[in-house]
Amino acid sequence: MSNPNTTLRKAVTTRYAVALYMSSVLGSGILVLPGLAAQIAGPASLIAWVGLSLASYPLAYTFASLSTRRPESGGVYGFARESFGPRAANAVSWLFIIWYISGAPVVTVIAASYLAYAVPMSRTLIYIIAGSIMLAAFLINYRGIIVSSRVQLAVITAIVGLLVTAVIASAPSVNSSNFSPFFPQGLLPIGVSAALIFWSYLGYENVSNVAEEFKNPERDFHRSILYSVAIISLLYTSVAVSAIGTQAYKAGGNIAPFAVMLSNALGTYGAIGTAVLAIVIIFGTVNVYTTGISRVIYATAKEGGLPRFLDKVHARTRVPHRTLMLLLGLSWLTLALFYFLNVDLASELLIPSGAAILVYVVGSTSGIRLLKARGVKRTFPWISLLISIIMIPFVGLLIFISLAFAATGFLYKRGKPEPSEQANGPRIE
Repeated sequence: MSNPNTTLRKAVTTRYAVALYMSSVLGSGILVLPGLAAQIAGPASLIAWVGLSLASYPLAYTFASLSTRRPESGGVYGFARESFGPRAANAVSWLFIIWYISGAPVVTVIAASYLAYAVPMSRTLIYIIAGSIMLAAFLINYRGIIVSSRVQLAVITAIVGLLVTAVIASAPSVNSSNFSPFFPQGLLPIGVSAALIFWSYLGYENVSNVAEEFKNPERDFHRSILYSVAIISLLYTSVAVSAIGTQAYKAGGNIAPFAVMLSNALGTYGAIGTAVLAIVIIFGTVNVYTTGISRVIYATAKEGGLPRFLDKVHARTRVPHRTLMLLLGLSWLTLALFYFLNVDLASELLIPSGAAILVYVVGSTSGIRLLKARGVKRTFPWISLLISIIMIPFVGLLIFISLAFAATGFLYKRGKPEPSEQANGPRIE
């Protein structure tokens, strides 16, 4: 029998799972996309928000059902391994790495830029603050899953509070006449806005990465999915309705709509409120993805898909601390490259988006092969796969960066651990 101090701690309950789901999904999209989608399609963008809210349940259900079958660290990595073998699983793990190390820098720069909107600062200082946000997520995760989950619960409570404040404060200014004409640009822009809004619903796969740390995965996964999808969909739609009903989206730029909405509650402090909202939301997203993707790397290293030094668990906190250090170091390196190469925001966002979509393709295909659901639920993995494939062309040539990482992971193999290592479980420091 393995020593309980050498394994990951089983501490995730329904409420922590809801916090993890909501933090994974409620990212920078909630700040940017309600206004941007309305600028493209007008009030008709609400059709895209409602449609994707409904479509998000099959995505979430597929990953939750796969995790319930085998609650192990690694999420889609484990599903791919069972469905297609170790090389495909390694490719997924490397996709998660590029997803994180390119995505964390760009979203933290967005957060720091919101702060600069309220308090003017230099570009260099913006990037320093972005790196500090990543460091904070590392330090919290280094303390262990219980500390990380408690922080995440507090963060998501603050996020929901700020969003609800913005919606309620804007309610008196909502005018029904602002919803007419409903189709100012016709029907085609609804599809364009839907393609953009899709990025707001990425994140349901992330909680699968910590499935091994659920106390009762069979009960808590599906319970937390129902709560999370309902709350997230309601928040997204409410914010979109407020942005359109007050015509805040016409204020200009992508930051202005939230500044306008929060100024109804905070007066001249609307810009500061927007900055606080951005920092809290994006810190929550980075924190929860640090937790999830560190477990993917840990699971991959145990199986030989990454160097052996990454399969250690800290003796006291029982977290894969070396994978956390790897993610922080590579993210800081990417942040520096973005800074010195002056990469544009659109390209920075499309790189992690491409990796995420490919992960969803593999995860959905695994669901088709592994899940034995009956009735309408049998179609959920197919719906997830179709939605993911439709999104690939929108990434453009930057998809080849993710494909290169996937190919490297597919080809890399250090060899299986020695039998004595397999018997003793993860190595401890």
